[in-house]
Amino acid sequence: MKKILVTGAKGQLGLSMQAVSSKFPDFQLVLTDREELDVTDADAVAGFLDSQDIDGVVNCAAYTAVDKAETDEEAAFLLNFQAALLLAEAAQAKGIAFIQVSTDYVFDGRQNRPYTESDDASPQSIYGASKLRGEAAVLGSYPNAIVVRTSWLYSRYGVNFLLRMQELMQEKESLNVVFDQTGTPTYAPDLAEAIFTILSHPAPEGGVYHYSNEGVATWYDFAVAIRELTGAACKVQPITSDQYPTPAQRPAYSVLNKGKIKAAFGLEIPYWKDSLAVCLGK
Repeated sequence: MKKILVTGAKGQLGLSMQAVSSKFPDFQLVLTDREELDVTDADAVAGFLDSQDIDGVVNCAAYTAVDKAETDEEAAFLLNFQAALLLAEAAQAKGIAFIQVSTDYVFDGRQNRPYTESDDASPQSIYGASKLRGEAAVLGSYPNAIVVRTSWLYSRYGVNFLLRMQELMQEKESLNVVFDQTGTPTYAPDLAEAIFTILSHPAPEGGVYHYSNEGVATWYDFAVAIRELTGAACKVQPITSDQYPTPAQRPAYSVLNKGKIKAAFGLEIPYWKDSLAVCLGK
């Protein structure tokens, strides 16, 4: 049985890793959050990997407050870049698997076809820039590491669009949701299962891979689907991004091409609406 360190274990992806772990009995998860391991401390990280005899690391620890990052740049880069680098260096020193989770927000959103791993990244926000710097640091220090970019992550855990919409739909008669940002909602347990599948591969090729659910949606489409599946009476009105200004600029288009990860690991990826129904128990 392989022991896999999951950092950020109290976040929605970390909790999703725990939720699906029974499907992957060859792995034992070693769960840490900030209380158990300071991922910004190189000595603490190296010592933890040695003391626990870790066989692989999945870094789910991240600064994900996209708008707050615009005024909290130091904290965003500390967690998304420096901590990722320290974890990758420690994993490289032991020669163990390392998976870094990244984001579609590394792209500027000006393309009109799904982004491949080889497309130029040009983040438009501090959050996106910090995640891209983390990617480069991880692969620069450990070329055999794997970076998995994902998009619009949601689940029954943590803070995410689904839970916020459900809350607001109970409180309000109508909601305004942007319809000019296009991407793909991704169910965190689906991503967690993909990560386990990568860890199960005998010799995965290092580098960047894209994973999201299949299909395309706007945030408005996502909200309408939530309303329909939950039977909420709240109306959902489409608006443009300039009618709902935010501190951080989001990409207008960030659909991810998943051909590489499907070919490499034989993944069958669910359609986003099907996974939303699973999440909502429908």
